Amino acid sequence: MNNRLTIIGGGLAGCEAAWQAAQRGVSVTLHEMKPDKLTPAHHMPGLAELVCSNSLRGDSLENAVGLLKEELRRCASLTMEAAEATRVPAGGALAVDRQLFSDYVTEKISAHPLITLERGEVSAIPAEGTVIIASGPLTSDALAEALGGLTGDRLYFYDAIAPIVTAESLDMGQVFAASRYGKGDGDDYLNCPLNQEQYQRFVQELLTAEKVPARDFEKVVHFEGCMPVETLAERGVETLRFGPLKPVGLVDPRSGSEPHAVIQLRAENRERTMFNLVGFQTKLTWPEQRRVFRMIPGLEQAEFVRLGSMHRNTFINSPALLLPSQQLKSDPRILFAGQITGVEGYVESAASGFLAGIAAARLLSGREPIVPPAETALGALMAHITNSDARHFQPMNVNYGLFPELAGRVKKKEKRGLLAERALAALDYWKEQLEHRGTETQSKV
Repeated sequence: MNNRLTIIGGGLAGCEAAWQAAQRGVSVTLHEMKPDKLTPAHHMPGLAELVCSNSLRGDSLENAVGLLKEELRRCASLTMEAAEATRVPAGGALAVDRQLFSDYVTEKISAHPLITLERGEVSAIPAEGTVIIASGPLTSDALAEALGGLTGDRLYFYDAIAPIVTAESLDMGQVFAASRYGKGDGDDYLNCPLNQEQYQRFVQELLTAEKVPARDFEKVVHFEGCMPVETLAERGVETLRFGPLKPVGLVDPRSGSEPHAVIQLRAENRERTMFNLVGFQTKLTWPEQRRVFRMIPGLEQAEFVRLGSMHRNTFINSPALLLPSQQLKSDPRILFAGQITGVEGYVESAASGFLAGIAAARLLSGREPIVPPAETALGALMAHITNSDARHFQPMNVNYGLFPELAGRVKKKEKRGLLAERALAALDYWKEQLEHRGTETQSKV
């Protein structure tokens, strides 16, 4: 029996997974193809390279990512240890010196007696033994081909993400619930109606809004089914009315007639606390998205928990493929971790690796993984990537919209504090389970 853990990928997720497993007595082989082979976005030879920003985002419990960081701190995360050691001033955010951060993680991983670091590209998935695949959003072509065979048609190479807003921030005096032609349950969609003047002004703002330029390695041809909404607008003022904004089959109950155009919102989760703007994948900058999309009737005060984006990103359809523990349903000895699972962001990637490393260590000791409660930031993130609607799955950052609702009526200004308080209590319970339970069965999220 092979009791050694193989991890493919030396980014945040892979390093965190290796560290957590090794700290639990597991011998780990960590594969990293740098510096032998670099992706277009990587430049440093070290591990855990931060390729975009040097910020790990907000550090307050008012932000879900701040709560996620606090949970990781309380669980002895290597990523958080490195971040605190290499921190630079950034106001309310946690930012690091990216070179020092990479050096810190590389040194810790290299010095651990149970971790063997092997440089060089991995082009095939080991046929036996426990494996964590943490190859990241720019997975090499050879490994991507191997993953394609493993996942069937559920491997994607490009994000086409529409913005998501909270339900409680919508003006329901302007928005009406209805499905086209009355199909479905009748309230599957929320609809934001526009008259002719509102529609034409909205199209004009889409055309003039600032866009994010594509990097050289991201210049791909968009499929017709996932064209940026502003690109569709460039084809003519009426194009959107015959595309994602078509009003056909929808009647505004206030007027009793069909609107000039309609923007539909579809529930993002079963609790219907979040809704995405259907067909609104976009390359507008984030400030411009907030400005332009708040012109939509009913969205004037919209709270965005995710903004739209389109960029190169290798990820799998995790809800269709993974167990709550991030094990592959079809081959549970294989786990996935990091951005390839559909989490977005540095901290989220580290969190995914953290959980994968612990799960792998438990598997190798003959025990089942214990999934963190959905009330925690860790658990809420895992619930999103493994329990969302597989038909509409897209990567996402952690946000409070992913958390189960609090019981009873809660004042809005107190809500996040109470969610964080509940999460940290649930985290303590989960940690006790990890320490004291032996041959338990896998818990459910």
